[in-house]
Amino acid sequence: MDALIQSLVAANFAPERIIPRAPMVRYTTFRVGGPADVLVNIADTREIPIALRAAKHAGVPVTLIGNGSNLLVRDGGIRGLVIRIASDCAGIFRDGDTICAKAGVTLSAAAQFALSEGLAGLSELAGIPGTLGGGVVMNAGAYGGELAQVVTRVDAIALSDGKPVVFEGPKLDFSYRHSAMMDAGVIVTDVTLQLTPGDPDEIRARMDECNRARREKQPLSYPSAGSTFKRPAGLFAAKLIDECGLRGLRVGDAQVSEKHAGFIINLGNATAHDILTLMDEVRARVLAQTGVMLEPEVRILGEDRKG
Repeated sequence: MDALIQSLVAANFAPERIIPRAPMVRYTTFRVGGPADVLVNIADTREIPIALRAAKHAGVPVTLIGNGSNLLVRDGGIRGLVIRIASDCAGIFRDGDTICAKAGVTLSAAAQFALSEGLAGLSELAGIPGTLGGGVVMNAGAYGGELAQVVTRVDAIALSDGKPVVFEGPKLDFSYRHSAMMDAGVIVTDVTLQLTPGDPDEIRARMDECNRARREKQPLSYPSAGSTFKRPAGLFAAKLIDECGLRGLRVGDAQVSEKHAGFIINLGNATAHDILTLMDEVRARVLAQTGVMLEPEVRILGEDRKG
């Protein structure tokens, strides 16, 4: 990876933002996973094409992450370059009833900004820990709200050639936990959201209601990646898992949460292998008992540990 690091330094990336053997336990909310060969923290979206050229010059693959809130990195880690777009790459402003935000802005920060501006439409999403960039790719949602309801434009950069790409209107192709950006091989840089003027007290009340429900129902005191499985059509993954008697099931320090069966949590010393083994066991038992095959919602990256 020396060639990659040299390319990044030559491209004027500050040394403190280039992290060799980056421990992914520090960059994911699951707190598991092996090291990335090299991780670079992006401070400005204009740096993304530069990082892509450096990776191409070094002949290594590229992986994109944000806050790591919907990720499971395998114990062998990630090869090549990890481009991280998080809090260093944030910025947000209002234009009429529209909010324009950088991809590194968290959904929580975007919702708080909308509240401060008296704009409704993001209250249900305020408790989701991910970034706006990652959220829009997977069409993040909760409590009846989802980004598809408010996002009107996404600016991105193509991984293949570093050129700008714009998605608008029907080209966004939103559906449940899906978007056009998920399939297009792009890095989201900017998101435009069309919101609605509202009463700040009502907006705040709805936000508080959703956040209170999260605290009461979700195992927020343990590392996790949020909902582990997607919602099957017309059903609820947590309900199926619970009805199959799997609440509390463990593999090592990975556990189906006793508080919310839709979450797999890290009790403290879980490995990615523990979590993946538990996911497979849950899927197998639910399929055997209900005929429903659960699909992971968490994004799984990297390699298994060798040996």
